[in-house]
Amino acid sequence: MLKKVLWGFLFIGIIAGIYAYQKYAMIMSPNVPEKLKSDILYIPSHSSFNDVVDILHGNNQIEDTVSFRKVSEMMNYNRSGVKAGRYKITAKWSNRSLVGHLRSGNQEPVNLVLNHGWLLEDVAAKAAQFIEADSSDLIRLFLNEEYIKESGYTPETLMSLFIPNTYEFYWNSNEKDFFQRMIKEHDRFWNKDRLSKADKIGLSPTEVYTLASIVEREISNSSEKKRVAGLYLNRIKIGMKLDSDPTAKFATRDFKATRILYRHTRFESPYNTYLNRGLPPGPISMASIKSIDAVLDSEKHNYYYMCVDPENLGYHVFAETLEEHNGNARRYHRWLDKIEEKNK
Repeated sequence: MLKKVLWGFLFIGIIAGIYAYQKYAMIMSPNVPEKLKSDILYIPSHSSFNDVVDILHGNNQIEDTVSFRKVSEMMNYNRSGVKAGRYKITAKWSNRSLVGHLRSGNQEPVNLVLNHGWLLEDVAAKAAQFIEADSSDLIRLFLNEEYIKESGYTPETLMSLFIPNTYEFYWNSNEKDFFQRMIKEHDRFWNKDRLSKADKIGLSPTEVYTLASIVEREISNSSEKKRVAGLYLNRIKIGMKLDSDPTAKFATRDFKATRILYRHTRFESPYNTYLNRGLPPGPISMASIKSIDAVLDSEKHNYYYMCVDPENLGYHVFAETLEEHNGNARRYHRWLDKIEEKNK
């Protein structure tokens, strides 16, 4: 009888041990594959627990969905609410490690890069490459006059909000998250030193940005930006038209034009500085920090004219008088005609 009891206890112990081991293995054994096609998991906003399971399974980021579900239930992940975001997961993670990581909401941020856009649509398209917000949602917000007015902008001036740089974002940011973050970055950029410099040249931050956007599109060589900024400021001071080619491109939306023609300069638009004095109603492009600072720290000189230097491409020749400038322009156009003739 004693032997039967002992054998009974032994059997129960074995069963209990097997059960305990299985439970331990379910919780602690690797469930994330050793070789991952991608170690990044995207969980869209408003996803359910079942959506998460489907995403993990569809990405081949877990080997056993049944054990994942059971451990999620044990750790209350399936009921505590899914946290959207971009998560980095590690090969050979156990269910416990994976569930704990997702439950914590500890996202892997993205580096959002803003640069070189002509239009607000370009900004929206660029930002949408890095965050969950769709480009259509972003541009809809950018053109919502009532919303952006609360921050002191209009659709014409809004481009001046965006300071080209690299920003760390959480992937599940929506369009309002992006907008509010850009306001904070804009205010951080326009520190006391930059505001003081803007005041000294008699321009608001938006006007500085607008002029900087012209410099940005006019000059590819950073070494000339301060000189060109000084030239435009000289023109503004005496009420002379800026006659800027990039503003004609912007007005006509002919961004790929390599030569500005009569039809460009005569195109009716408040942005066309061949027809209108002073600055356009707003920026014609994103302006780099170098271009903004070039306006704020512009070179002091008496130049009012510039022309591409055919003998040193990428650079310009500058002139104080119209007569001198016309001579420079004739040399440039003769060179340009020869190039076009060769290409026929």
